[in-house]
Amino acid sequence: MVPALSRLPEASRLVAQDAYFVVHAPPQTGKTTALRALATELTASGQYTALHFSGEVGEAAGDDYRAADRSVLQEIRDRAEVALPEELRPPAWPEPAAENALRRALSAWARASPRPLVLFFDEIDALRGPSLISVLRQLRAGFGDRPEVFPASVVLCGLRDVRDYRVASGGGPDRLGSASPFNVKVKSLRLGDFTADEVDDLYQQHTDETGQAFTEDALARAFELTGGQPWLVNALAREIVEEIAVPPIETIALDHVEQAKERLVLARATHLDSLAATLAQPRVRRVLEPVLAGTVVNLDAYDDDLSYVRDLGLIAPTNPVRIANPIYQEVIARVLTDGVEAVVLADPRAFVLPDGRFDLATMLDEFARFWVENGEILASGRRYPEAACQLVLMGFLQRVVNGGGYVEREYGIGRGRIDLLIRWAHTAADGRREVQREALELKVRRERETDPLPRGLLQLDGYLERLGLDRGTLVIFDTRPDAAPIAERTAITTVTSPAGRPVTLLRA
Repeated sequence: MVPALSRLPEASRLVAQDAYFVVHAPPQTGKTTALRALATELTASGQYTALHFSGEVGEAAGDDYRAADRSVLQEIRDRAEVALPEELRPPAWPEPAAENALRRALSAWARASPRPLVLFFDEIDALRGPSLISVLRQLRAGFGDRPEVFPASVVLCGLRDVRDYRVASGGGPDRLGSASPFNVKVKSLRLGDFTADEVDDLYQQHTDETGQAFTEDALARAFELTGGQPWLVNALAREIVEEIAVPPIETIALDHVEQAKERLVLARATHLDSLAATLAQPRVRRVLEPVLAGTVVNLDAYDDDLSYVRDLGLIAPTNPVRIANPIYQEVIARVLTDGVEAVVLADPRAFVLPDGRFDLATMLDEFARFWVENGEILASGRRYPEAACQLVLMGFLQRVVNGGGYVEREYGIGRGRIDLLIRWAHTAADGRREVQREALELKVRRERETDPLPRGLLQLDGYLERLGLDRGTLVIFDTRPDAAPIAERTAITTVTSPAGRPVTLLRA
């Protein structure tokens, strides 16, 4: 465990100030764990009656705000019986079916409690429409009476900051309005991802308990792949230790981390699958599509769709706009290329040379034929049309590389490109294990644009320089309405980059 309270260092100070505040973070980042730990600590201190509970029980009430109040009050009582000593539990609720039942009940509890009352209202954004508005307004109405006859501190926790709550959370076109029903909140705390040091400390706990160490490369790669996203950090280590079952006497190395990453992506565990399910939402596509295509994301800094996708955790919390971590990049790309992989009939074994290396030249030839026969049909059916051509190639490449190597993706936001790196492990003639690396850059020529070849070669030079490679591949898709027929324009040639590197050029 990363100590839960260390992740919300400001929370205790705000509670001591009788503050009402918000904690928000993407799914599966440890919000509930941290809040429960804080509630337990506050109660154990002898200074507060602190309780964590979930508003998710009120979701089924829909617009019936009185039913939502009753559900929430029952949840509070049920949680109190588990988490609080008898003398701190709430009294009988007054008129649970009456108007403003939540405010009346909390006021009665605050009067009866021998200590100031602190409530952690988790999953607040599970409530919808009038039910959400009703709860927020009742909390605001009682705010001025704290701490004697209303909770001294209330903490709302959910996916989004309260300023962005909608009548239907993440739904309808209208905000709750500038006069927010929770305008008494003093601060919004965003629960962040783990730092590199926290990931190292977490994995060190495994080493301390079992003696099984991680190499420095493995630790660095684990943080790089996950970006510190808590669920991914734990899932990656669990995959290595329990599913791959690396023997305790063996040090966990970089290869184990890579293998675990691939297994997680292919398995599409619940958390990853739930993120993938959001890709069809128009507001998610509006943000992600230009990121995947490498074009400019034309969004204002406060654009609600951008905030929404950031709150989902798909986009990094800081600029520039980019996908949050390499594992999410991989999951997103594979979800969007599923349909392509399904129709690629080529046998992956046909792309392995006699010496065990990956046959990039044959792959490009085969893809060119595949593109001529199927490209326009497949591209026209993609959910993300702006990135459709690149997604078709990525789907084809994933199909033929899968099992023998890995494809890493970099999206050049605002630079009109996607960089791909194939890493292919094989055994050299002297028996040593080697990793072959092949770099590809993907670009699209759109209507009213000039030929991207000169800029593409310059960009590819920079990518190859960074990787320490002396050759690469540039793929240019032509989507202009007046472009030559696909069979005529699809061709493979060799050109030289400005730095003198040989480049295989595929025009498609």
